[in-house]
Amino acid sequence: MIETFNNLIKNNHWGKKPPNSGFLRENYLAQVQKVMGSRLIKVLIGQRRVGKSYILRQIMGRLTEKGGPSKNVFYLNKELADFSEVETFKDVRDLFLLYKKKIRPRGKIYVFLDEVQEIEGWEKIVNSLSQDPKEDTEVFITGSNSKMLSSELGTHLSGRFVPFEVFPYSYEEFIALKRLPKGKDSFLEYLQEGGLPELNHLIDPETKYNYVRSLKDSILLNDIVKRHSVKEFPLLDRLLAFLIGNIGGLFSINRIVSFMNDAKMHTNHETLSNYLSYLRESMIVHEAERYDIRGKNIIAGPRKYYLNDLSFRRYLSSGFDAGLSKHLENAVYLKLRADGYHVYVGSLYDLEVDFIAEKGSVRKYFQVFASLADERTAEREFRGLLKIKDNHEKCVVSLDDASFGGREGVRHRVAWDL
Repeated sequence: MIETFNNLIKNNHWGKKPPNSGFLRENYLAQVQKVMGSRLIKVLIGQRRVGKSYILRQIMGRLTEKGGPSKNVFYLNKELADFSEVETFKDVRDLFLLYKKKIRPRGKIYVFLDEVQEIEGWEKIVNSLSQDPKEDTEVFITGSNSKMLSSELGTHLSGRFVPFEVFPYSYEEFIALKRLPKGKDSFLEYLQEGGLPELNHLIDPETKYNYVRSLKDSILLNDIVKRHSVKEFPLLDRLLAFLIGNIGGLFSINRIVSFMNDAKMHTNHETLSNYLSYLRESMIVHEAERYDIRGKNIIAGPRKYYLNDLSFRRYLSSGFDAGLSKHLENAVYLKLRADGYHVYVGSLYDLEVDFIAEKGSVRKYFQVFASLADERTAEREFRGLLKIKDNHEKCVVSLDDASFGGREGVRHRVAWDL
């Protein structure tokens, strides 16, 4: 434990100048700031390598900038080899007690536990630190497994936490980081490159390719194979490749089973259903359910799947130009999710509405297509929204050079102004 504590000293900044915390994610910092000072556990959930650790460091930096003593920050990143011996909640407890004994912080202690799902029984130490009336602590945690976190939090910490879902860089962050002007050219570059933070600091195409491939393998091996004891890695890998190659496609599990069997990757409905759920839990892909607008209910059957970042399509598949509308559709989906909306695929009679976005009492409808320059295309994209007879906002999004205004209350917006 002494060696681990020495590593804790090395990775914290007690009495030292904090390191560069990277590009500021102001949107997330503002969200967390709203609940700062409360006993609520702040939970940052997101796929690996989307910048959760940097956001934690930025929160720590803000605390010390406002006059808080650096020794009142306890930070443990379970991804680091320095903390490989920290395996259970008891190890964290012992390390925390040693920290209090050696460092002797006075006043509130801010506890940051990074990739907390790697700690067995993590919810016990989180619950203890956040709720013990004898401890003046505020707890922040991150994790890369949505189901495990939501399940454990809901079971053991119900009503005592607030979640924040972290996504890769948005288009606005992308152009701010790269100092690019807002417009069609920079948006097309964003569609092509994606928003993975580390990827945007790399230049060489081969290095980018290797980075994305290694990230994909890390997610599959650490967040799925290891956690769920998956035996058929080639099938899991092929399933992800299928989803990468068919973003925004409407598929039933039976159809994907048939595809896999035709490709000699023999499987069944139960296995593939489990593998799809594991991919969603790792947050490398997202599933959009279908919603019957007229009947006001979720429709069972085929779903649509979107990537958490378009770099997976760029570097793990081919044919970027072949499906620009689908790339745009994926980007709009991520934008809506990052803005806090629940997103569904709409169905109205024989028409499909690309997205229904809901947040509280707010509902918005979206159709997405690369170009509306052709009158028949424009007529088709507007027609579905015009048939929805309610007063909620309706919008067609495209990559045309300028907005066409709208039709009968349905707005047209270019993607970079969404």
